[in-house]
Amino acid sequence: MSATSAEFNPPERIVIATRESRLALWQAEHVKARLEALYPGCRVELLGMTTRGDQILDRPLAKVGGKGLFVKELEAALLEGRADIAVHSMKDVPMQLAEPFALPCISEREVPLDAFVSPRYASLDELPPGAVVGTSSLRRESQLHAMYPMLAVTSLRGNLDTRLRKLDEGQYDAIILAAAGLKRLGLADRIRSELPSEVSLPAAGQGALGIECLASRKDVAAWLAPLNDADTSACVRAERAVSRALAGSCEVPLGAYAEIRAGKLWLRGFVALPDGSRIVRAELEGNPADCETLGLALAADLREQGAEEILAQIG
Repeated sequence: MSATSAEFNPPERIVIATRESRLALWQAEHVKARLEALYPGCRVELLGMTTRGDQILDRPLAKVGGKGLFVKELEAALLEGRADIAVHSMKDVPMQLAEPFALPCISEREVPLDAFVSPRYASLDELPPGAVVGTSSLRRESQLHAMYPMLAVTSLRGNLDTRLRKLDEGQYDAIILAAAGLKRLGLADRIRSELPSEVSLPAAGQGALGIECLASRKDVAAWLAPLNDADTSACVRAERAVSRALAGSCEVPLGAYAEIRAGKLWLRGFVALPDGSRIVRAELEGNPADCETLGLALAADLREQGAEEILAQIG
């Protein structure tokens, strides 16, 4: 037996901090079930919390502090020892983690694409001029404006059930959501079509779950190691490196999406003005082991093409 395996102590109890939205609870329960299967003698408990991001629903996320609003309370629970891990949608995790925290585990990705949802229309191409399309994301908004300038794209906040209710009440002709969330909650039948990445390039980390803990908790990182998916982790870390290098947040219309093809990591990214009037795009391929370096290289390529001017204009 190696020294490493001799030192490994399986957990007796793990507390998961989670938001209390239906999707967040599904994600936490999913991780809980996987941990219980790995460690049959372990008690895995959920600590449900309401975050600032869940409370502020009347303003676009970009105007009230960005995605960090969804993780601050969960991170406080980690710091105070009330929880061992926090489960997040990776696209909600700030690109720059604060120093005490680590993301040792990114699990296998669900479909990363955006979904078109509408009670009346089968696709974006079917929408008439002036149709109202709701989205919570400047990334989606900029791409929609660029490809479908005749549509009225407007802000849509709230958890997944709230967004679907607003659509069903007739406030929107269609809405764009992450396909992964709909599938995880058994709502795949609401998806009229999945938007190809050429139409709506996904957000960094979309469709992937990340598990956060304190960087000092090497025991927790060891417990989580079997849940990490190497391919998903390489792709998401490349995407996050792009976004981080370009100051990516809710306030910047930016997409970054990586896939493993024939053993190579294929990475694409864009930066745009919110109204879609200017978009710069880039792509490259490389070794998945060099994922973060590839992300930085793609960000540099985007800068050379004019991303810097776009970012300054949004500024």
